[in-house]
Amino acid sequence: MERSKFLEKIENSIKNQKVTAILGPRQCGKTTLAQTIFEKRKEKIENYFDLESHDDLSRLENPELALSDLSGLVVIDEIQRAPGLFQTLRTLVDRKNSLCKFLILGSASRDLIQQSSESLAGRIRYIELTPFQLGEVDSMNKIWVRGGFPESYLAQSDKSSFEWRQDYVRTFLERDIPNLGIRIPSRSLRRFWMMICHYHGQILNSSEIGTALGISHSTVKRYIDILSETFMLRVLPPWYENIKKRQVKSPKIFLRDSGLLHLLLSIPDKSNLLRNPKLGASWEGFAMEEVIRHFQFEPENTYFWGIHQQSELDLLVFYNGEKIGFEIKYNDSPKITRSMVTAIEQLGLKKIYIVYPGKKNFRCSEKIEAIGLTTLLSKNL
Repeated sequence: MERSKFLEKIENSIKNQKVTAILGPRQCGKTTLAQTIFEKRKEKIENYFDLESHDDLSRLENPELALSDLSGLVVIDEIQRAPGLFQTLRTLVDRKNSLCKFLILGSASRDLIQQSSESLAGRIRYIELTPFQLGEVDSMNKIWVRGGFPESYLAQSDKSSFEWRQDYVRTFLERDIPNLGIRIPSRSLRRFWMMICHYHGQILNSSEIGTALGISHSTVKRYIDILSETFMLRVLPPWYENIKKRQVKSPKIFLRDSGLLHLLLSIPDKSNLLRNPKLGASWEGFAMEEVIRHFQFEPENTYFWGIHQQSELDLLVFYNGEKIGFEIKYNDSPKITRSMVTAIEQLGLKKIYIVYPGKKNFRCSEKIEAIGLTTLLSKNL
């Protein structure tokens, strides 16, 4: 499946930057895109390094010697396995006669691969590659149930998809996390991850989670940071206004891929999902993630808002200098609530979109519009 939007973005970055980093969860399609670009440019095979290969790791035992005579586009896949390479890349790209552009791929955030930000500041552009998005596939229900990881979405059956996700989680915990230098028993992190599923879409209560699992508040924070920095969790911060109300000041947590959420909740298909008490939370997380990805809202512009036991707004974004709200409802006929009216009054919103799974779009008031998710993703805000 050609992912033209990401291909164009990556090609543009390669043209204008010395180093381009594609970051995203394992198995989201980074290698496929890199190989597509590499083959299109007809680069020499020695310009491609896959650090999951022992041979390629050996080739880079003396990285400056191995890379200094290369020209054209050089691809280094799974860069998190050799974070010490970033200092070498800085030396190479700063040479006046440098003939190389570097495309590096990693399965962790730039904050987790700390050397990149320290060594390549001003020389690198980061592009986050997500699993498949709704606009790239032909079935909303299928991507909601199975998630967006290519092999999960494209599996021949729901059963095959579910089994692939089981293997994915096992490999992530037993191999990928240790390869990042993180020493946590896989059973402990899996237990924590499953507990987090039950808090999906809710306010984070670290003390409650810690008490339930018999771990400290600081350990809860560390585990959340790990899952967030490896693109498994989204931690949505609260927004505060200068109003005389007791506003929510703890973040919400969501699993970013709905297919992994359903796996960890043992929901194998759509019929089971429709009977599950987490149905509404699942839809909220799925639709919210699609909205954030499609419109490319930056984390620093993306929040939720709430007044304790009174009003709440599922998603608040700052976009083109204005505040826009999103209420996400699994409902056939969404309606205005007092909470929405309060949010408009207190936050000065330009508009609220009620995002639901239907197809009819209609105005509920001057500033509130109910709109189907697929239609929302096809329009300008």
